[in-house]
Amino acid sequence: MIINTGQRTDIPAFYAPWLLRRLEEGFVMVRNPFNPQQITRYRLSPDVVDCIGFITKNPAPLLPHMAALRPYGQLWQVTVTPYGRDIEPNVPPKEQVLADFRRLSERIGPEGMIWRYDPILLTEDYPVDRHLVEFERMCRTLAGATDTCVISFIDLYEKVKRNFPEVRPVPQEARLLLGREMVRIAGENGMTLRPCHEGDELAAFGADCSGCMTLAAYERAIHARLKPPVKQPRARECACHLTCDIGAYDTCGHLCRYCYANANAGAVRRTMAQHDPHSPLLTGHVHPGDRIHEARQESWRDGQVCMAGLDL
Repeated sequence: MIINTGQRTDIPAFYAPWLLRRLEEGFVMVRNPFNPQQITRYRLSPDVVDCIGFITKNPAPLLPHMAALRPYGQLWQVTVTPYGRDIEPNVPPKEQVLADFRRLSERIGPEGMIWRYDPILLTEDYPVDRHLVEFERMCRTLAGATDTCVISFIDLYEKVKRNFPEVRPVPQEARLLLGREMVRIAGENGMTLRPCHEGDELAAFGADCSGCMTLAAYERAIHARLKPPVKQPRARECACHLTCDIGAYDTCGHLCRYCYANANAGAVRRTMAQHDPHSPLLTGHVHPGDRIHEARQESWRDGQVCMAGLDL
C-alpha cells in the first residue's frame, strides 16, 4: 500500500522527529477531519507499506535520517517556486531547497524525485516573463536530478480567496503561453512537464496530462509493479492515486497565501501548539470516546521488477 504525507501539511519540514518516532514504533494514527471521533490506525511496516509519498517545500530535516526511510519505497515531490516571503513567508531560501533537492536525488535516484513548480499565479511582481526566466534557471539547476516537473495554475478555493483576496485566475492566453514555453524549456533540460488537475489543455504542446501522483509514478520510484485495489480518482479531472494521508489540516507553518489546507494563520498556530512528538497522532492525543479503526493493509507488489526508465 501507499502512505501519503503531503496532502494536508508538510511533514518533512515541520514534523520530522514525529515521523521518525512513528517509523520506529511501527504505527501511526490519523484523525478523520470530517468525523473527529473516528481514528484510523496504520501499521508502518515495510511488509505492507510499499511506498511513502512526500510533498514538501523543505526536505532538509529528513536528509540526515535517510537510513530510517531506506526500508521503504519513496516518491518525493519537492515544491520550488519563484515566490518570495510576500507569498511564501516561511519557506527556506530557494537556493537551499534546490541544493537539498539535488542531495536527496543523489540518495534515492532521479526516478524517485518530482519537482513541483506550483501553483502558478500572476501578479505585478510575478508576470509571465519572470516565471519563464525563473523556471528556466531552476530547470538548469535541477537537470539530471529529476526527469519530471509538475505544474498547476492557481485554484481559487474559498480558503485561498479569503487569505489571498487580490489573487486572480490565470487567463487562458497566459496559461497557453506559459504551458508551451515551459514544455520546451523542460524538454531542453531532460524533463517532462506534467500539468496537475489542468485537463488536456497543454497536451498539444507535448505536456504529459496523465496526472502527477499516478500509480505509474510510484512504480517508477520503487522499481516494482503494483496491483492496488480498485480505486476511483478523487475528481473527474484527477488521475492521481491518493490513498491514506497521515497529515492534518491547519498544521503547515509555511503559511503560503495560496494554501488550500490552512484556514488562516491563527488556526495554524492553535493547531500546531497541540503537536506532541510522542503522540501517535500528528496533533493532540487519543481521547475517551474516540473510535479506533485498524486499517486493512497489504502489500500491492506483484513481484515483477520494472526498470527506472520504463514507460509504464
